[in-house]
Amino acid sequence: MLLEYADIEIDICPTPKEITAGCALSIAFPSVELEQVKRIIVSENVEIRGLFEKTPDGYDRIH
Repeated sequence: MLLEYADIEIDICPTPKEITAGCALSIAFPSVELEQVKRIIVSENVEIRGLFEKTPDGYDRIH
């Protein structure tokens, strides 16, 4: 909700198995919004397991 209120277009999807096993959900957003997303996460004390970027080889943790 916080990202939608900030007018960031998001997509909720299953977390890729390369990141974690199980039934977790992830939020995908445009990479140009990364810094704003980080600010929202910090300012609102949102607990996350990490930020990942899709690469040709899989996923890289970026935070």
